Amino acid sequence: MEFDLSKPQKLLREMARATLTKNCPLARVRERMASTDQHDESLWQIIVDQGWVGLHLDESCGGLGLGLVELAVVAEEMGRACLPSPFLATTWAATFLAQAANSEYAATLSSITEGSIKATVALMDQDSDWEIENVQTQLKPTPAGWQLTGRKTLVLDTAEVDILLCVVRQGSELAVVSISTQAPGVQCTQARSLDATRKLFDVSFDAVSLSQKDIIAVGKQAREALEYSTRVATLAACAEMLGAMQWIREATLDYAKTRKQFDRTIGSYQAVQHQCADMLLMTESARAATYYAAWALSVNAADGNKAVAIAKAYCSDAGREVAHRGVQVHGGIGFTWEHDLHLFLKRIKVCEFLFGDATFHREQIAKLIL
Repeated sequence: MEFDLSKPQKLLREMARATLTKNCPLARVRERMASTDQHDESLWQIIVDQGWVGLHLDESCGGLGLGLVELAVVAEEMGRACLPSPFLATTWAATFLAQAANSEYAATLSSITEGSIKATVALMDQDSDWEIENVQTQLKPTPAGWQLTGRKTLVLDTAEVDILLCVVRQGSELAVVSISTQAPGVQCTQARSLDATRKLFDVSFDAVSLSQKDIIAVGKQAREALEYSTRVATLAACAEMLGAMQWIREATLDYAKTRKQFDRTIGSYQAVQHQCADMLLMTESARAATYYAAWALSVNAADGNKAVAIAKAYCSDAGREVAHRGVQVHGGIGFTWEHDLHLFLKRIKVCEFLFGDATFHREQIAKLIL
């Protein structure tokens, strides 16, 4: 199959690239890394004004009614700009709410797509992994409703969002509850993260009181909505890695064309040419895997779930290799703080482990096949 973006999708890519080039240069990315303020409201408002929050959701949900391929296009450009924002976290949460189809949270979903509310999903228990079935944090019944005590780890952008969608157990059933980040008993602690442009947090819940209306979905409804929204978020992470790989490849090629050693540009040496050729091969292969997965998931293809797992497994490995080869071709300057290469290397490294690394997704592929 020969796949290419349609003309509207190409125009969307050009618009996204122009918007991010103008409003999110790497100098601004570094400013956000150095700032103690967790959130850049003006940058978030630009994302909202472009309609990217909920871009893939139906118009009835406040979205633009586009698809997952368009989401991948925008996410790729965000990765290429190393955008510091809670977009990935909010996309994950908004997709879940849209899939859960809970009428009581329709207003919340509309507020998210309008940009007035930001949200994230708290999935992983402490000492757990990204497997949904391994969640064990329990809701405990009380005379007034429910109570939650436990700890979640590797939660995206908690300090920037308003709502946590927390994955728990209600008895033996999987459930997802909505909790304000400012609720009594909720404590957020920033975790150590390689990527300073994407903050990760540990969130502890100390006897947090919940009512029945805080429970968004239970059982099969919760599981199916969570599985789908996590695949969409995984796809967006793959696209971000693809954008970062593209930036590294372009920057490395430009450097190889201008850097001289022994009165020759280093790009004239075969060893360097092989490195650049391998980077091109891995980047374009990651592109094919990512966009096929976006298409397959959007049309409910039989292999859609497997395609997402393949894309994440491949992008995790290829992204790491492209980043390492980029550093190697750049030589000593590639290791310095002053060069922007490390920003993309770190973004790729964190995305590699978000939603499961290559090993995790190979296991998912094996389960789907067997």
